[in-house]
Amino acid sequence: MTTARDAPRPASADAAASARPARLGPVKRQEAVVALAPAMLLAGLAAALGGVLALTLSPAERGLAWKLMEPRAAIVVALWALASLGAGVVLLRLWRLYAAGPARLAEALQMAVATDAPFEPGMPGTAGTRALAQGIQALVAQRDLLRRDMAAQVAQASRAVDLERTRLAALMAELAQSVVVCNLDGRVLLFNAQARLQFQALAPAGGIGGAEAIGLGRSIYAVLDRRLADHALQAVAQRLQRGEAHPCAQFVTTTPGGQLLRVQLAPVRSTAAAGALNGFVLLLEDITRQLADEGERDRLLHRLTEGQRGSLGNLHAAVELLQEPGLDGPTRDRFLRIVREEAAAMATLLNDAANQGLRALVTRWPLEDMLGTDLLAAAARRMESELHARVICADADPTLWLRVDSYSLIQALLHLAGRLSGEYGIQRFQLRLQAAAGKAQLDLVWAVQAMSTETVTAWETEPLQAGGQTSGLTVRDVVERHGGALWFERARARQEAFFRFLLPRAADAAAWQPAPAPLDASRPEFYDFDLFAHADPAADEAQRPLASLVYTVFDTETTGLSPSEGDEIIQIGATRVVAGRLRRQENFEQLIDPKRPLSEAGIRIHGIEPRMLQGQPDIAQVLPAFHRFAADTVLVAHNAAFDMRFLQLKEASTGLRFDQPVLDTLLLSAVLHPQQDSHRLEAIAERLGVPLLGRHTALGDAMVTAEIFVRMLPLLQAQGITTLGQALDASHRTYLARVSY
Repeated sequence: MTTARDAPRPASADAAASARPARLGPVKRQEAVVALAPAMLLAGLAAALGGVLALTLSPAERGLAWKLMEPRAAIVVALWALASLGAGVVLLRLWRLYAAGPARLAEALQMAVATDAPFEPGMPGTAGTRALAQGIQALVAQRDLLRRDMAAQVAQASRAVDLERTRLAALMAELAQSVVVCNLDGRVLLFNAQARLQFQALAPAGGIGGAEAIGLGRSIYAVLDRRLADHALQAVAQRLQRGEAHPCAQFVTTTPGGQLLRVQLAPVRSTAAAGALNGFVLLLEDITRQLADEGERDRLLHRLTEGQRGSLGNLHAAVELLQEPGLDGPTRDRFLRIVREEAAAMATLLNDAANQGLRALVTRWPLEDMLGTDLLAAAARRMESELHARVICADADPTLWLRVDSYSLIQALLHLAGRLSGEYGIQRFQLRLQAAAGKAQLDLVWAVQAMSTETVTAWETEPLQAGGQTSGLTVRDVVERHGGALWFERARARQEAFFRFLLPRAADAAAWQPAPAPLDASRPEFYDFDLFAHADPAADEAQRPLASLVYTVFDTETTGLSPSEGDEIIQIGATRVVAGRLRRQENFEQLIDPKRPLSEAGIRIHGIEPRMLQGQPDIAQVLPAFHRFAADTVLVAHNAAFDMRFLQLKEASTGLRFDQPVLDTLLLSAVLHPQQDSHRLEAIAERLGVPLLGRHTALGDAMVTAEIFVRMLPLLQAQGITTLGQALDASHRTYLARVSY
């Protein structure tokens, strides 16, 4: 959580971090009432007895009684205090044994039933309560043993399902096409790695927070125009009604970033209800560059045809006039000059078109990952077959992967080796491949000969000749397409010369790669078919089940405790909970320049130093990115009133409102466990068996809060709190809800 927000908190609750005096929790208030009850009861009895006695006495007798009691009042008060203290201690002890003990035992039992948290009843009660706790503990241990045994049997029985799921995940991961599967609400329930990369490329520039436009449970309509998708769905539904077996629809749409997407939509039909439509599959292709290239080719063709038409007309007219028998010398020279100029213009136009077409060809080359030794073996076979040369592959790193167009690269090697063989009679070559400075060095080596540098350099710029064919490409074109370099070098000490190609490595060429999977998962989770059971979009959000909602769990680190007095956010971290499960791959994390100094006390807690904030975006840049990440979700935070106050104070300057519902794990803990003394994040995590990792970082605390919230969901359901409206109402009724900032 926030820097200074955690340091001064009393143990009673996180919400007491405000400047107001700490309030007693419900447990402390109950104990105070129990302890004071005997004093109040004895005082009341004494007052009642005194009143009744006074009514039976005459005024003179009352005066005499008062004179007798007045000098002994201190003794009476002392006796009352001693009796009250003794009775209060006894009653408090009895309350803890017979009331608080069973209540805490019930809370611990509820947590053990609904979660995997260990059964810890806490405060000891009576002998009977302790015996009951021991019996429950034995039953919980037996239950855990049965669960483990059942889990082992389920795991054994589901190996085939897991195998099919792994095959599906592997297939989806390797597809070159971007695939997204949605339910009828447009909620994403599956996407592959290629779609993730494409949506990263479509995201607004800057990459603030690492947020992505796609995620499980998020709406695809954040990127696609909903009207186009609805129209396509209607067209598919009509074709289904006509009996088409495999209907689909296509459309082109513009993304918020200005790119053009070609979308193919196909239906997902249920096995029941006569194959009713319950979702759709999207195949996405970014055609921005393709349309730009096609437009450029159209403009080139138009310019070529229009320019040639005029030149051909001039040439035709000049040739006809030159055929006139009585044409004088100056006029003939003028028409001949026209012919030469028009022919030169046509040649220039044709050369420009050819060069532009060649550049387009170069940029369209596909680069693929390839094992370096496989490339050397293929090149050696071609050189031996076509040049009848002897080729040795030596000093090749067997683990080195390249990202190359193998065909064009082998053509370039053949061209250079063919020149060496044809002009200098060289028939022995060596191919070497090694890693160097993040690149790969591919060397074509031969025994040193007397040859000029100008000659071998000229080979780089002439059309490739290999296998009896001539290409419009050159060696330099091939090298430039790979983003590499080429040079000629002599090593006289080793009596050898070589051409060295500097090529991209596969690991370095993939600029957009999916985030690495966490250590506890074999691959990122990009699907959840449970989302096919979509909620009714027309249903009131307050009536929707908690398990069906999408949540953004977030946390902030700030410069201090007082948002209204100028403290600022220095970090926002968030993650997502979809269908009751934490999606670790979908998160937001961003440092923020607060434009003000940091306190030393805060730095010691969260570890964020001023130098780490230098050059970071300010809140006006970060908040829109976080707003997009949290759009169309329910916000969740621990001590949410604190974090929301910072966001609300930025509404006027940014024009952004976070007006979605907000759930607070602090208040939910008070709802679920009213008998507990502390509702701090650490105390709740300990009760629910959630490990504390990354504490006092925004994303780390958001992850812990999300884990806690996920484990709270079955506990809320056990108490009959199943909808968002019920959870909000129960939270607002707790005493902690009255804290404000």
